[in-house]
Amino acid sequence: MSGPTPPEKPWALSESDAAEALDVSPTHGLDSETVRRRLDHFGPNSLPRALRRPAWQLLLEQFKSMVVLLLMAAAAVSLIFGDWVDTSAILVVVVINGAIGFVTELRAVRSMEALQQMGSVRTTVRRDSAAQQVPADEIVPGDVVLLEGGDMITADLRLLETSLLEVDESALTGESVPVGKQTGPVGVDTPLAERSNMAFKGTGVTRGSAVGIAVATGIRTELGRISSLVESAEAGRTPLEDRLDHLARTLLWVTLAIVTLVGATGILRGREIVFMVETAIALAVAAIPEGLPIVATIALARGMQRMARRNALISRLSAVETLGGTTVICTDKTGTLTENRMTVTRYELETGAVEVPSGAADSNDFGLDGDAPDSASPILCTALEVGVLCSNASLGDDDGSDAVGDPLEVALLVAGRKAGIHRPELLKDLPEVREVAFDPDARLMATVHETAEGYRFAVKGGPEAVLEHCTRIGHSDGNHPLDDEQREQWSGRNKAMAEVGLRVLALAEKTADDADDDAFGDLTFLGLVGLKDPPRSDAHDAVVACQDAGIRVVMVTGDQAMTAWSVARAVGLVDEHDMDVVHGRELTSLDEATDEEREHILGALVLARVSPKQKLDLIALYQEAGEIVAMTGDGVNDAPALKKADIGVAMGRRGTQVAREAADMVLTDDSFSTIVAAVEEGRAIFANIRRFVVYLFSCNLSEILVVGLASVASAPLPILPLQILFLNLVTDVFPALALGTISAGRGVMTEAPRDPEESIVTRHHWLAIGAYGLMITVAVLAGLALALRWFGFDESRAVTVSFLTLAFAQLWHVFTMRDHDSKLIRNAITANPYVWGALALSTALLVLAVYAPGLSTVLGVEDPGFTGWMLVLGLSIVPAIAGQVLKVAGFPRIQAAPPRHRA
Repeated sequence: MSGPTPPEKPWALSESDAAEALDVSPTHGLDSETVRRRLDHFGPNSLPRALRRPAWQLLLEQFKSMVVLLLMAAAAVSLIFGDWVDTSAILVVVVINGAIGFVTELRAVRSMEALQQMGSVRTTVRRDSAAQQVPADEIVPGDVVLLEGGDMITADLRLLETSLLEVDESALTGESVPVGKQTGPVGVDTPLAERSNMAFKGTGVTRGSAVGIAVATGIRTELGRISSLVESAEAGRTPLEDRLDHLARTLLWVTLAIVTLVGATGILRGREIVFMVETAIALAVAAIPEGLPIVATIALARGMQRMARRNALISRLSAVETLGGTTVICTDKTGTLTENRMTVTRYELETGAVEVPSGAADSNDFGLDGDAPDSASPILCTALEVGVLCSNASLGDDDGSDAVGDPLEVALLVAGRKAGIHRPELLKDLPEVREVAFDPDARLMATVHETAEGYRFAVKGGPEAVLEHCTRIGHSDGNHPLDDEQREQWSGRNKAMAEVGLRVLALAEKTADDADDDAFGDLTFLGLVGLKDPPRSDAHDAVVACQDAGIRVVMVTGDQAMTAWSVARAVGLVDEHDMDVVHGRELTSLDEATDEEREHILGALVLARVSPKQKLDLIALYQEAGEIVAMTGDGVNDAPALKKADIGVAMGRRGTQVAREAADMVLTDDSFSTIVAAVEEGRAIFANIRRFVVYLFSCNLSEILVVGLASVASAPLPILPLQILFLNLVTDVFPALALGTISAGRGVMTEAPRDPEESIVTRHHWLAIGAYGLMITVAVLAGLALALRWFGFDESRAVTVSFLTLAFAQLWHVFTMRDHDSKLIRNAITANPYVWGALALSTALLVLAVYAPGLSTVLGVEDPGFTGWMLVLGLSIVPAIAGQVLKVAGFPRIQAAPPRHRA
């Protein structure tokens, strides 16, 4: 027997009956052997993934484009006129071009599918009487699941315990407002949206905490039933793909007009109709860079892979492009600019300050001259106990290396253990009966514990919030009334701790006869606890890199102003003279704010005590000002802001599952420097796309000009239709693919962000395309003229010279795609092995075209001889040299548009 059958309608059962039906003890959970058996029986807790795009479908898509239709039309025309050689050659080109597109797109698609597998959702469960985190797909029916605010619910649960629990079920029911939950049974026929004692897979905890038993996993969940009805989903197009498609279509219609004119002119001048029709169609194909979508997809996919290696997981391709245009980064403090390695360093009590030793969690040395805290300082002992009790974390091993929970709560447990206070032992004497989950708005949390005399309430939270609810203060000789003057004194001590960069919490307690008494009423203030979270070692350099790149870094934190300012100063965000910190209360009325007030907020670099709702308002304010905003977040309440931001950035380690689901990018190391690296990659990717667009278009323009001018002048065509198709196959795809692999140059992070409305090819770039295309055209026409008139070559040999001149001129043109401020010899182009590989392959194919029997006949080329080769090599290098001269002179600048001027 692998396990009991999960109840069909668990919402109608009582808590105890549900646990009994699944044969599990809520206090102990399942044992490891039972989990193994049930996992074998029920299978993994995962939904069927959308079917991978099959290889045959990718292959078929290569033959659906307008470009391929034009080629097929050319083949049909050749077939009608009985030209079997041209028909066969065109079909071979179609097949080869389709094969290249298929292989490259297959690699891109599989790369993105592999990236989607990199994230792993984990769930906290109670097994073998201990809380532990396990992969979500290992949850089995009967598992006791522990929920906190921000968790994604990974199985259908029958709730056993709840504390202020609210769940966002919009993904399942469409209800936009989070719904409250309770534990009592409901009617058998209760509809899904009203099953208040159930939590469903795929929904998120927005507030509170809970304990529940998994009653359904995988496809048997409510979400699984819905998913089973969906067979496939259509992949969406990215903005970049739309932009490239629009660019190609626009160019296509312009080109069709040109080639129609060229074809008509040739026919009127007596050329064969079939030849001119094929020439016109081949010119149309030459003008449209058919490899452009393929190369763009590869560039984006490789960029995603590079970002993944630099600890940034991108969830959608369009985010890669948007990253490069980011102008403002709104970053959290804890764990992003700091190490999120909380350590309690000091307790401020009415009896004085107590420094906490920096030893390990099991050092059992609290610096009290060997005395126990309860005998040396009863108030300190009480404060330590409150910090240990008011917690959801656990330390695990003695050294705390496998601790589970919020780093701040883990730090309080470590401090308690140093003083010999262990949470499991303390809970034996003071069992927890109720928890009031942390409320981000109130900034308070409480736990209620049973004692021999009644109930003990342990409270922690922000200093201002706790002081507001306290009426007494703990002294060594008992509790004394707390007056306004003392509150001011404690506010001053809080400020002094924050000024030295400490994260400050306040601790309080009370006793009552009723466990349901107001947890935050009539409290006794115990003191403050200061926690040190040192800045990350790489944060300062990352902030400076952003500033050099024209990106404003703004710290947006819920912490108090002085703590935020201290960390901002440490990482180089502000200097010691810039004390301007915007408080969250200044964001509460942005709709009514004056222009001066808005400018003040927009110019601030540190914003403190900012609520999740205010983050939304702040993002809207930046976006109205024309900024491209990246916003970091880790909590469930950050999810709306992450969605609203142009780039939502979630923390992979400490971030909640809800935040990660809402984000465009997940940082697996939670480091701010990773955001900077991702922006750098985003800029490099866009620069590469622009680079190979300029390259492809200038090459294709040269083909149009060469044929068009020769046709109008009644000269022999310098390049034949099949030769054009061959060049597109050789000089378009391989070098362009290589250009898409160029790494970010040193200058990519020294220019201002590009305007988000800027097109891929601006007026400046069109000038560059025209200049490069014209230089190649002049070299090719000069080669044809010299071969015919100076060296006396026959027409076939002369056309071979012009064909090879055009081919090699386009290959050498790769080197003019270097960054404007890079070195002539040693730069990103010459240092890239893929570029040299593409040139070697293309050269080999060109030589093969000349000397391979059959292929040379089909293409209409012959051995140009030593003189012809010297003419080809000499003239083909001229446009590259001229291009480098123009680049040194400052024109044309193709890698970036003029810097965006920002206020």
